[in-house]
Amino acid sequence: MSLKQIKLNATEDVQEFVNAASKCDFDIDIFYNRVLIDAKSILGVLSMDLTRVLNVKCHGESREFDRVLQKFAVA
Repeated sequence: MSLKQIKLNATEDVQEFVNAASKCDFDIDIFYNRVLIDAKSILGVLSMDLTRVLNVKCHGESREFDRVLQKFAVA
């Protein structure tokens, strides 16, 4: 299990993130404070406050998904 912080700035970013998450065969959660959403749900992710830094918890590993996380990673 890994934990990363990302920032999604546009609807296209959300779509790319959710598409990459959907290809994974393990659970991925995205959250801030007490709001927890399944990262494979585009409506769920779009309903989040995208002005915030979001935490992503992966319950497995995927090199392809890690590349997408790196693209949106907070420095």
